[in-house]
Amino acid sequence: MPLSERIVVDPEILAGKPVVRGTRLAVEFILERLAADQSEGEILANYPGLTREDILACLSFASYLAHEYKAYPIPA
Repeated sequence: MPLSERIVVDPEILAGKPVVRGTRLAVEFILERLAADQSEGEILANYPGLTREDILACLSFASYLAHEYKAYPIPA
């Protein structure tokens, strides 16, 4: 399933932050939960509208952003 079917950006929802489609759960929030060592099962139990595929899409979105990030040194 394409990432755009799971992750959406809408200026009317959470000021345009990427969210899981059909929810008000920001991708960054899901990633923070995972980084805080909350298990996939705990996240799914706490947010019943979320699916395993949604969590994987959040990770995929983060991976995409990490690949796209480029830093360019600025000469002093």
